[in-house]
Amino acid sequence: MKTTRLLILLLFLGCKFASAQMVINDESIRYQQERMVFKQWDKDKFTPKPGFLGLNPLYWLTWAWHPDYKKKDLRPLGPIGPQTQRLIFVAAMQNTENAYKLQADTLRNTAVTEAVNYSGITSATDPLWLLYYRHEFDPLINQQDDGLLNGLAQKEKEYLNRSGVLSWYLEESQTLNERLDAARNATVDRGSRMLAYHRLLAEYRKLAAAWDSKKQNAKLYLSLAESADNVKGQGVPIAKNTGYSRTDKQIADDVLNKSKL
Repeated sequence: MKTTRLLILLLFLGCKFASAQMVINDESIRYQQERMVFKQWDKDKFTPKPGFLGLNPLYWLTWAWHPDYKKKDLRPLGPIGPQTQRLIFVAAMQNTENAYKLQADTLRNTAVTEAVNYSGITSATDPLWLLYYRHEFDPLINQQDDGLLNGLAQKEKEYLNRSGVLSWYLEESQTLNERLDAARNATVDRGSRMLAYHRLLAEYRKLAAAWDSKKQNAKLYLSLAESADNVKGQGVPIAKNTGYSRTDKQIADDVLNKSKL
């Protein structure tokens, strides 16, 4: 008796399980699951079908209450589904973020370039300064005051110092050096800095030429002054019985003759 009851219970459970399997494997439910998850919204797979002349009662019991259901794609990942729209929105936001990041990087690089271009801190690394202007301004930057009179005689050194020529050159060269230092450290664009270098270099060359000219003139002046003192000490002979003083040409000839002695 117990065995019979147990068999009946097992048969009942088997029937329930088989019925559940039939429900799970229902074609209409399977098509609906496939439509909603991943497959195409295929209107031909909406079951039950209308049947011959639309007389299938199951069709009307299922779709009479939702006549427009098949006309609208409700898949989350469909062409206009909410998940598809969310992914498109995320992609659009990502593109916008990348565009903003690129713009920010461009602005940063531009700001760094402009800062380097304007800053006086980096002027010493400028290629044009390293290749040209540094060598041209080297005598001015590294000028030694006690070496300006090298190669001159003691009398010439004393004359340049006594006449104020040396102090004049030291003052002018120091002023140029200070202006050059200001141009190197000023916060200006590179073009203005190069123009300042060009103007200062032209002034420095003119000053150096004037200094060389004054050193040469000092030697010539001292030579002429010495010759004039010698002539004055020896006296200049005056022609007698001429009734007038000697001409300038005669005096100049005597000075030149005396200078050759």
